Amino acid sequence: MSLKTKIPFFLLMNLSFVFLSPCNGDCKFAANDEKCNKVQGMFVFGSSVVDSGNNNFLVNSLAKANYLPYGVDFPLLGPSGRFTNGKNVIDLLGDHLKLPFYIPTFNDPSTKGSKIIHGVNFASGGSGILDDTGSVAGEVISLNQQIRNFENVTLPELEEQLGCKSKESLKDYLFVVGSGGNDYSLNYFLSLANNNITLQDFTANLTLTLSHQLKRLYNMGARKFVVMALYPNGCSPMARGRNPMTTGCIESLNKAALLFNTNLRSLVDSIRLQMPGSKLVFVNAYKIIMDILENPTPKGFSDTKNPCCEVATIEEGGTGTLCKKGGNVCSKRNAYVYFDGLHPTEAVNVVLANEAFSSNLKAEVYPANVKILSQV
Repeated sequence: MSLKTKIPFFLLMNLSFVFLSPCNGDCKFAANDEKCNKVQGMFVFGSSVVDSGNNNFLVNSLAKANYLPYGVDFPLLGPSGRFTNGKNVIDLLGDHLKLPFYIPTFNDPSTKGSKIIHGVNFASGGSGILDDTGSVAGEVISLNQQIRNFENVTLPELEEQLGCKSKESLKDYLFVVGSGGNDYSLNYFLSLANNNITLQDFTANLTLTLSHQLKRLYNMGARKFVVMALYPNGCSPMARGRNPMTTGCIESLNKAALLFNTNLRSLVDSIRLQMPGSKLVFVNAYKIIMDILENPTPKGFSDTKNPCCEVATIEEGGTGTLCKKGGNVCSKRNAYVYFDGLHPTEAVNVVLANEAFSSNLKAEVYPANVKILSQV
């Protein structure tokens, strides 16, 4: 039986002690195999593309996916708060890393004790790098607050669980950051008429802010980082639906994403010099998804434009983004790129995770893939 089935908490505690290993010095890690996997877990920060259900616990959040048809292909957990029909990219990276169970969400009251030794997911749908991003989505957890939650709550408890200081233990975890898209869609472009800042200046400030956030994690002991590029959101059903006169992708949105991604890739090189001993991987999710959109058939996709689920339109009181509660859903979900108006299907997430983990193309992963990062 897989440990990813629902196992009683007391059994998880027992299992964590059964697999205690001396492979990591004084820290009490649960080894993933007899060779002692060098990555013991993941700490995840960002927005809905990596959120596994933190917003479920935010009363006033409008960015929730804890209802059907979300999770329709996730039989163990169902509609868990993941913004897709099944697994998200974090779940799938965890599969590649052979982690024993799904990374628990920070806001879940049961995420404590031995449940945190393989990592915690802090991500929040609708949030951004900037503190004021996402206010239109009601209550969200900004990236800064996510980092504070890690520092003030999870980190002390992790040190207690592992019996060693974070400077010793955190080098054995991946720190995955997937944020920035909402800073454009739910911030810059919403307030464009009321501010004079250029796209270039906004992006430079966004990148600088993210660099400070990465350095904060580094100063706590983080050494291995995976930073996710922004998706080509200008090609999403939501973007197309708001610009019905345009036949192709919305270039202004894609231009912003490309500009941020260029800065982010450069940051991987420049920040490494400022963080001795750190290793960073840039995952070019933009290119990986755009390759599917431009040539879908080889990967098994046939619908690149429509959402798989029934999306509530603006006229119906929705945003053109999220699935209708209990609404219709397509039957051939593996053939669709988009599950709702913005977020990809599990089938796309599989491609993303596979390329992130094992691609040898520097245009997709830079300077190396996650598999290599996990082994150093």
